[in-house]
Amino acid sequence: MRTLYKIPTSCKTLDKALEGGIPVGNITLLYGEAETGKTTFSMQCAVNCAKLGYKTLFIDADSTFSVGRLSQLTSKDSNLTQQIYLMKPADFKEQASIIDQLANYITRKFGLIIFDTITSLYRVEISENPKKTFDLNRELNRQLAFLAQTAKIKKVAILITSQVRSILDETYEVEPVATRVLKFWSDVILAVKPTENPTIVKIFLEKKPSKTKLIECYLKIGKEGIKDYITA
Repeated sequence: MRTLYKIPTSCKTLDKALEGGIPVGNITLLYGEAETGKTTFSMQCAVNCAKLGYKTLFIDADSTFSVGRLSQLTSKDSNLTQQIYLMKPADFKEQASIIDQLANYITRKFGLIIFDTITSLYRVEISENPKKTFDLNRELNRQLAFLAQTAKIKKVAILITSQVRSILDETYEVEPVATRVLKFWSDVILAVKPTENPTIVKIFLEKKPSKTKLIECYLKIGKEGIKDYITA
């Protein structure tokens, strides 16, 4: 088994900008609106990790993981699907428990941890207990700090996805939920935005460790996954 440094995304333009793909030892944040391919992108990275001989722990906090979709991405290769382990926390407290026990799950054969969506259960908890917002923000920050430590110590890549919220000004922009916490702990930040075509998304590389030029590109969501889309 070769040493793992990057996990390709299968999007050539993005992989080139990331110098090979999602980096090991770091947290990568992917955020965007619903139906912009975040879960498919995450699953695609998990499949690519399996192709390299490493396992993935996929934590589905948003109930969006689809076995049928995974089957499409792996071309029904059971050897690849067996390398992807699924966990589904029921609430924010259980999410914290899973994160705290990652050392018990992750062995040297794991190359990737995916958390889709890391802010979903957090938002539910805040809606049910608005007076505890400060404490919940602090707990989310603790969880991200633990994930960052795990990425470095265990030498795994961590990919987290986030929902977005609208910024109430004249720009009508969106940003990830719990922006300050997520962006502080993330070494790579990818923002995905919809276009007029529901199968085409625009992705922005907002942050990366190296000083090379940041990029934006178009991706096409299809049956076989997400690939580069070359505009005319």
